Amino acid sequence: MNASPDSARDEILTRLHTALAVAPAAGPGPVPREYRTTGTLVPAAVLDLLADRLTDYKAVVHRCTPDELAPTVAAILTDAGVGQLVLPPDPPVQPTGWDGEHLRDDPATPLSVAALDTADAVLTGCALAIAETGTLVLDAAPDQGRRALTLIPDHHLAVVHADQVVQTVPEAVHRLEPARPLTWISGPSATSDIELSRVEGVHGPRRLDVILVAAPPAA
Repeated sequence: MNASPDSARDEILTRLHTALAVAPAAGPGPVPREYRTTGTLVPAAVLDLLADRLTDYKAVVHRCTPDELAPTVAAILTDAGVGQLVLPPDPPVQPTGWDGEHLRDDPATPLSVAALDTADAVLTGCALAIAETGTLVLDAAPDQGRRALTLIPDHHLAVVHADQVVQTVPEAVHRLEPARPLTWISGPSATSDIELSRVEGVHGPRRLDVILVAAPPAA
């Protein structure tokens, strides 16, 4: 015979009272932090892991050296047919070799939402990237600009330098300034319904290009 709702409720409450009665009194004490707080991979492997995670999330990864950064960005813009590009106050690179229009977002005279919505793409840097989760973190620094820049245009180009990449989330949290407005990006904007039908570009860019900049290996 099934237990009545009242008896089931009473049994649950009895078990809770019993557990609370024997539990040690709560009090101040150290918080256990037994999880891994540092990475174990060599730098080259960390970059490979980041590229793998980003690709798995359907971002497009481009690798280049510092000297190749400007032409790499120009090639991406040209191939994507970008006509208008939004730039933060201090862009990570000037996309020379590309003939489109630059729209600079000046804090004194910020671009309107309508202007951001009609622009084809935005180019930013980042605060850092996390390899294990394939995440870019932006903190509204001058090379990234305000959060709206990376939420409204349909195409986001992000420049990530090798020294900005960490392996684990705890390493990232340690390096980030918590008082800054942090935006965590793991691949293009996407969601899915109950039938797991993926829809991209719902609450952010539907295309994410990540330019991973690292010095070439020593000869």
